[in-house]
Amino acid sequence: MARELPRRRRGFGRIEKRQSGRYRAAYTGPDGQLYRAPTTFDAKDDATAWLSARRAEIEMEVWAPDAAARGATRRNAPTFRAYGDLWLETRKTRGRELRPTTRYHYRLLLETYIYPTFGDERIDRISVEDVNDWYDALAPGRGTVRAQAYSLLRTIFTTAASTRPRPLIPYNPAHIRGAGNTQRVHKVRPASLEELETIVAELPDRYQLMALLAAWCAMRFGELAELRRGDMDLRDNRVKIRRGVVRVDGAFVVGPPKTDAGIRDVAIPPHLTPLVKAHLEKFTGTGKDALLFPAAADSNSHMAPSTLYKV
Repeated sequence: MARELPRRRRGFGRIEKRQSGRYRAAYTGPDGQLYRAPTTFDAKDDATAWLSARRAEIEMEVWAPDAAARGATRRNAPTFRAYGDLWLETRKTRGRELRPTTRYHYRLLLETYIYPTFGDERIDRISVEDVNDWYDALAPGRGTVRAQAYSLLRTIFTTAASTRPRPLIPYNPAHIRGAGNTQRVHKVRPASLEELETIVAELPDRYQLMALLAAWCAMRFGELAELRRGDMDLRDNRVKIRRGVVRVDGAFVVGPPKTDAGIRDVAIPPHLTPLVKAHLEKFTGTGKDALLFPAAADSNSHMAPSTLYKV
């Protein structure tokens, strides 16, 4: 968060000059709660005028907390870190808990890019200017990281603003247009048949079928690494995809595919059937739970993605 300049005491309310040069006004209402102006001001005189109007409402006994609720902050509002940790623990998407990889990725974004600035701040005291200043300084030259971190921040604020029966914050301070979008720098081009043939020829025999299934059956690495003998239906020439494996914080975690559409049966092209049979005979254990592509050193352990970096 941008460093704030010292506050100057006033007879009623207070005015803070932001690092951006704009002014923020706040006052304590008759109910003891802190109320902030719903926006910042270009000039100090404008902030002073807003405070004067609020003071006049109080003195004329026409002030009402409902009218000022947009700027109110809750005395018991948690820090952003406390709320973010709770959000991460309880977050569900379409009724499902977050996948381990997603949860781990969000944790990294929070700890690396979000908590250092907002972690110790009360969530109801983070302003639009705070978010804008944070985003301006966020991970220069790393467009994808910037978009992911901003998108996560915005989503957490959205949840906090919709908490029932009383929102934790009066509005979402993260609304920079397009900040959560990312553009692909390089267009991915699938390998041609000739290129695929070259790739397979360069791989050790035990990994050749993996590359072919990835190319011809559109399987992800995690699905291939968790593929077992029982998933291969050679009678109907199909591979049953029911699970995937991911590596989270050094440990392998097996779970269902990312979406319901990921649970599927994929036809094995006829020209691959002899290669599948040969692989099962030469490189796969006899039990139905035997991994097709295990770690080289342990047939009961999953293969790490880095294995292919070394061949």
